[in-house]
Amino acid sequence: MSNSLHSTSLAGDAVTPAARRALIGSAVGYAMDGFDLLILGFMLRAISAELGFGPAQSATLVTATLFGAVIGGVGFGMLSDRIGRVKVLTYSILIFAIFTGLCALAQGYWSLLAFRTIAGTGLGGEFGIGMAMVAEAWPASKRARASSYVGLGWQAGVLAAALVTPLLLPMIGWRGMFVVGMLPAVAAFFIRRGLDEPELFVARTASAPKQSALKLLVKDGPTMRASLGMVVLCSVQNFGYFGVMIWLPNYLSSRFGFGLTQSATWTAVTILGMALGIYIFGMVADLIGRRPAFLTWMVGSAVMVLVYSRLGTPNALLIGGATMGFFVNGMLGGYGALMSELYPTAARATAQNVLFNIGRAVGGLGPVAIAAWTKDYGFDTAIALLSLIYVLDIVAFWFLIPERRGAELT
Repeated sequence: MSNSLHSTSLAGDAVTPAARRALIGSAVGYAMDGFDLLILGFMLRAISAELGFGPAQSATLVTATLFGAVIGGVGFGMLSDRIGRVKVLTYSILIFAIFTGLCALAQGYWSLLAFRTIAGTGLGGEFGIGMAMVAEAWPASKRARASSYVGLGWQAGVLAAALVTPLLLPMIGWRGMFVVGMLPAVAAFFIRRGLDEPELFVARTASAPKQSALKLLVKDGPTMRASLGMVVLCSVQNFGYFGVMIWLPNYLSSRFGFGLTQSATWTAVTILGMALGIYIFGMVADLIGRRPAFLTWMVGSAVMVLVYSRLGTPNALLIGGATMGFFVNGMLGGYGALMSELYPTAARATAQNVLFNIGRAVGGLGPVAIAAWTKDYGFDTAIALLSLIYVLDIVAFWFLIPERRGAELT
């Protein structure tokens, strides 16, 4: 096929135009995820005021979205490994778009919870399938930075949400914002129509017997250890990220009296720090290896979360938030490459979606945990407690995850 994406073995170190298109399509889809989840964080207060939700109900809207992503991640990931990356991505986008739009029509807690959960299943397909497609297209020497570019799509989505929500929310309300949330999905749908299946995927699926993708995640001792390690890593990544980002605008508002625009500005600076961390992580992981890069960022996360919890002025929080974001979310740039190298083509998208979305489900408890800890101890202590999970991250990575830099995909 003339526009097919080339595998590492076929393309050497060259990055083809088709590989770049795959990257753009995957990054736009991931931007859709980020945009949706952050506008929800900004809308929680308005939704709660109109529909009479308490803090716990508001937090479960985020949690339900992330649990829906687990269901979609498993289903869409397995389907993608069987019938193709591009086709299944299109299905997931349509489900997300339809049910995000239906959220605008919700009349109470249960209908909104149901719509958010089903929309979450659409979100669940995005990360893993897009990361698998890019990993199969880009050369091994640039695989980590390619996956970091997809991760930057998420940051672009959340940055767009932080900038446009303060402008639009007062004018169109939370129902109108859900309609706006459909727009990235529409863009992603049309971009995906111009993509072909990765050549590596076509070659492997044509020659290999059909196998259970889930069984391939636990096929032997080393694979089981790697899968356990990735579950821990993805859980910590998502727990820390959502625990901080969902409640940060509310914290800035309640502690410093920030209006929506000020809260959005502080959040946007934190997001820019995260984007820089993702970008640099990809280059470092390609240059010196996955293990040194991940361990450096994990130590930085543990230290900076603790430092951030001790800061007490708006300007200090501005600088500290950007630095904390650099480490806490910088690792997002490496998961796609690492998991692509740990699992074969027959299970690559399943591994990405299942393991990362299990992490999302655990991460969905982050906003609930932060809400509970904040009620008992205050937001600063709640954030400080997050530093402990990064210690767990370091231990899990050290003992369970092998170095796979430069590995050829099988």
